[in-house]
Amino acid sequence: MADLQHDMPRTTEVGADDGLLENRTAQEPLAVHVERAHAVLAAHPVADGYSGLPWALRHLPRYDLQLGEAAIDTDIPRMREGHVGALFWSLHLPEGPGGGRATAATLEQLDHVHAVIEAHPEGLRLVRTAGQIIDARNCGRVSVVLGPAHATAIEDSLGVLRILRALGLRVLTLTGTDWAGERGLTRFGEEVVREMNRLGVLADASGASAVTAARVLALSRTPVLCTRSAAWALRPHPANLPDELLAALGAARGLCMVPLTAEQTGPTVHDVADHLDHVREVAGPECVGLSGTYDSGVVHPRDLADASRYPHLIAELLRRGWSETELALLTWGNVQRVVRSADFAARAAQHHRPDTRTDHG
Repeated sequence: MADLQHDMPRTTEVGADDGLLENRTAQEPLAVHVERAHAVLAAHPVADGYSGLPWALRHLPRYDLQLGEAAIDTDIPRMREGHVGALFWSLHLPEGPGGGRATAATLEQLDHVHAVIEAHPEGLRLVRTAGQIIDARNCGRVSVVLGPAHATAIEDSLGVLRILRALGLRVLTLTGTDWAGERGLTRFGEEVVREMNRLGVLADASGASAVTAARVLALSRTPVLCTRSAAWALRPHPANLPDELLAALGAARGLCMVPLTAEQTGPTVHDVADHLDHVREVAGPECVGLSGTYDSGVVHPRDLADASRYPHLIAELLRRGWSETELALLTWGNVQRVVRSADFAARAAQHHRPDTRTDHG
């Protein structure tokens, strides 16, 4: 926890009166909680684990994120209103190109992302490290973290993985390939995870089979993400995690980033908060984060329609008695810890000889 101290709020410990304070908090008017939520988020903004904005923008003939754009869920004014400080931009490809096109399509996405960020320098900043996330926040910019990309993007090549990392990729989703599939990781898949650790690319186990997720957790020397996973116990969606995997993720100091989608969490803010409560209880407060999944074509819960609505979710958590320390971890601290851990592991491995093989063979 030492690496989080400068990101954490100063709180006053309370003792036997905790229950009375929680009851009093639950009875306060919603407007009071929303006001408090804005204050909490001003100090600890949201690091959003999944945004489909790059793909959504490809379908607009013109746009200006700085002024605002009604055709999408995310623009700079709404991110300001929702206190979004960092955003993971998905490089996933909805049509799933194959046959040698996955890498090219991912590179095209990267090229598009760079163009979008360069066109909005007053609001967005491309970042590659945890330190750069802090610097961007201090300069009043929203950090853009590249990824997740789909595992097919590397096309069974460690060389392509290294190239994508050099271009800024930070997260790779390990599912849907012959080396990371229903049967788990192959030997090559394990080599991919080791090389990701060496490079500082975070593993995303969202949508992976249980056996793949378990093996990645056991093998990875850096924390594992689930960028779009809620609690199976509350809603048995294929992408949600059963309690045993949530517990394992917590034990490995990974991060479950609960998506704000009606399909995975339910149709209301209350439902999303139930999932956050459950993940916190099973995996621990250091294992829970948020994924807006905005601009990814999904239906969002009521009152969480776009990136400006995070204060309404935080208000509900305040009503339930979440402390400022827990909320600081949820919105900002846990993501910072995970990215910082991957940065540290990559620096430590710099003097090790890299695997010079480039492909499956």
